[in-house]
Amino acid sequence: MTDKKLMDEKETKEVYGIKMWPQEKIERFRATLLSWYDIEKRTLPWRLNNDPYRIWVSEIMLQQTRVDTVIPYYLNFMKQFPTIKALSEAEEDRLLKAWEGLGYYSRVRNMQKAAIQIMEDYEGEMPRDPKEIIKLSGIGPYTAGAIASMAFGLPEPAVDGNVMRVLSRLFEIDADIAKPASRKLFEAVMREIIDPYKPGDFNQAFMDLGSSICTPKNYHPEMSPIKEFNASYLNGTWQKYPVKSRKKKAVPVYYTGVIIKNEKDEFLLEKRPANGLLANMWLFPLLEENLILDGTDLVQGQIQKIESEELQDQVLQQLLIQLDETYGAKPILMKKPFAEVVHIFSHLKWFITVYYGQISSEDRPLPENCHWVSPEQFEKYTFPGPQTKMWQSYLSHFKKI
Repeated sequence: MTDKKLMDEKETKEVYGIKMWPQEKIERFRATLLSWYDIEKRTLPWRLNNDPYRIWVSEIMLQQTRVDTVIPYYLNFMKQFPTIKALSEAEEDRLLKAWEGLGYYSRVRNMQKAAIQIMEDYEGEMPRDPKEIIKLSGIGPYTAGAIASMAFGLPEPAVDGNVMRVLSRLFEIDADIAKPASRKLFEAVMREIIDPYKPGDFNQAFMDLGSSICTPKNYHPEMSPIKEFNASYLNGTWQKYPVKSRKKKAVPVYYTGVIIKNEKDEFLLEKRPANGLLANMWLFPLLEENLILDGTDLVQGQIQKIESEELQDQVLQQLLIQLDETYGAKPILMKKPFAEVVHIFSHLKWFITVYYGQISSEDRPLPENCHWVSPEQFEKYTFPGPQTKMWQSYLSHFKKI
């Protein structure tokens, strides 16, 4: 055993309190897990070769998104941007449109920033050194480990939620997997057991195991290929693991959305600012609900439930004032909203009360960030989730009328 291996094992025991297996058991575990993976591994488009760019794109897409959802996005993305150079040179609107529906648009923006870094600092080639990979925009320890192990065969751990869940049950680890500080513990354990000859397959075997057998719910440890190594199964404690604290509830935010159609059957769209949430994407006009409720006795979240005609008129008049001041638009609006759309971000929960109106004259010019757009042209505009939901609500509601 090398001095480094001895030091790593000592650190795992003394700093983290994990009782590590003897070397012989580690080697048996590696062989068992990799044998299962060789037979059961999923056939996925990014696993066709060890191209670091393909691996990188897939790992970013797979963050908080299911594999079956990612596959068509991945194939389309690689067709449009087949190389790091192509990604670095892509127009933002085209890039965001290719990502539309995956959410977390900062990820694809960071990918493009990283592609530009690679072109400028690494002669267009993904760096091999994990310390250099992690310097790239949007790449953290997990993605760096995935690229280093799968593309370059380096024994670097790629620790995501699946891996932490499997390790928690395997070693009866009490660390809260929801806390970022716990990641170092799991990385230390993985460094002890990762196969030095097939580190990419080893990491992917953990991921596949966590997504197929060692799942968060409906877990059956007796079906696992590694059950003979699983301390929580052998000790009957598997229901205790992993330890995971609850996420904070998303903060509610209330908006009033307005779908406005002109005489040409075009709809008013507004481009979001270049910075902040949903940057540079297009939505129907959105107004903060507290502006609409000013001067009424209502509180946020009540517009959809108004029954009093007097209150409906008050809200409608205030909405018309805000539309005139913000967009220079004076539509004829339906008296009541026709839908409420709910969209959850990682930290926010949007509630959008949606009105519909029509406009007959357009004497005043629109703000620079607004366009009249026909539905046939929507495919050229990048729509985030809330916009897509508002449009689907409109189509569903007015088809019934």
